[in-house]
Amino acid sequence: MGTLMTNSDTAVAIEGRSDGVLGCNLKRDKLIIDTDPGIDDTMAILMAFQTPELEILGLTTIFGNVTTEDATRNALLLCEIAGQPGLPVAEGSHEPLKGGRPRVADFIHGSDGLGNVFIPPPETKKIEKNAAEFLVDTVSQYPGEVSILALGPLTNLALAIKRDSSFVKKVKRVVVLGGAFFALGNVNPAAEANIYGDPEAADVVFTSGANITVVGINITTQVKFTDSDLLQLRQSKGKHVQFITDTCQFYRDWHVKSDSVYGIFLHDPVSFVAVVRPDLFTYKKGVVRVETQGICVGHTLMDQGLKNWNSSNPWTGYSPVEVAWTVNVDGVLDYIKDRLMAS
Repeated sequence: MGTLMTNSDTAVAIEGRSDGVLGCNLKRDKLIIDTDPGIDDTMAILMAFQTPELEILGLTTIFGNVTTEDATRNALLLCEIAGQPGLPVAEGSHEPLKGGRPRVADFIHGSDGLGNVFIPPPETKKIEKNAAEFLVDTVSQYPGEVSILALGPLTNLALAIKRDSSFVKKVKRVVVLGGAFFALGNVNPAAEANIYGDPEAADVVFTSGANITVVGINITTQVKFTDSDLLQLRQSKGKHVQFITDTCQFYRDWHVKSDSVYGIFLHDPVSFVAVVRPDLFTYKKGVVRVETQGICVGHTLMDQGLKNWNSSNPWTGYSPVEVAWTVNVDGVLDYIKDRLMAS
């Protein structure tokens, strides 16, 4: 008998598990993925589809690695590649909360967001609901049951919170890839890309009172695929390994030029692991605020609760969030490889 660990350290028994196959009696955990695919998003999404403990209810799209329109196209393509062409894909905001042209990281992910592999367009279409509507309606349909994995800027979640104030109480858990806690950013020394993409939205989400776990790049940059790992992946019998490794070539070459890393950081896959295997991380809790102006726009700073402040400050009165503090690197790498190499 295996166990699927939830964030409250409760084990859900998996009956009849043998060689990775789950018994039919398991109630699967419901998940929505808010995403800007994106090469490492692609890996995380295909991992999610290869995880039988999960019921993926839909994808919502946002700008970041690509424009929102291209994110929607890629999300539809990934659903088709994974054999889930009927899964709802809801298009999100085309701009940050404050408006303006969004930052798009095509120099990292290619002009198509998938490493310039340029596969044919999807046959399926996005649903009529926008992302915020889909998030609110789906969480309301299953109150207390739906988790959200947020892999891009948090605009859609902020709009959902503004649309329905009860959203934060109905959502089970939100796992956010974002921030750089007591570490340098990857857009500039102050900020990580997802938070920098819409700092106002991130501050809305982090101070909303929802059950939030944040996985920053101080954690995700500890977990890498080397060139040897990528070769091992390509030579495996995994269902999607040729497509994944084709997309990763562009991503890998950028890492060499940008970070002198001969391989790739696994930002989004690591954040996905925090959804299904939170036991592979340790956490600290505290109120997190996001800088929205000045040279440190997008900076995330957590009050660790180490001092009793003499007066109120911008962190006072808000609910704490959970921030990933350490990571079992070998355990996370093994899990990622297991999911990606699943046939």
